[in-house]
Amino acid sequence: MKTTDKIRKQLNDHPIILYMKGTPDEPRCGFSAKAARAMQSTGIEFAYVDVMASPLIMEALPEVSDFPTFPQLFINGEIIGGSDIVEAMLASGELMPMLEAARA
Repeated sequence: MKTTDKIRKQLNDHPIILYMKGTPDEPRCGFSAKAARAMQSTGIEFAYVDVMASPLIMEALPEVSDFPTFPQLFINGEIIGGSDIVEAMLASGELMPMLEAARA
C-alpha cells in the first residue's frame, strides 16, 4: 500500500484525527502541544498519528493535505489546519460544532 493510500485510509477510518509530532501526552514540539491541548480541552475523542514515528507519513502528508507544516487536524477527511487555526477556531466557537457533528 502506498503511503498516500495509507493516509487516505486513516482519514476515512477516523472522523477526527490529528497528525502531530509526538503524542498528546508527550508532544515533541510546542505547536503539537498546543494543538493537542486544545483538542483535549474539548473532551471529544480524537485519533492521532505521531509523524516522528512514521517518517513516510510525515513526508507524504503535505502532498495529501496541501498543508506544509505539523500538526495537522482533519475532520471528516478535510484539513482544518495547524495549532494556531485550531486554537482560534476553539476560541471563536467554530470548532466544537464541527467536532460534535463528526462524532455523531
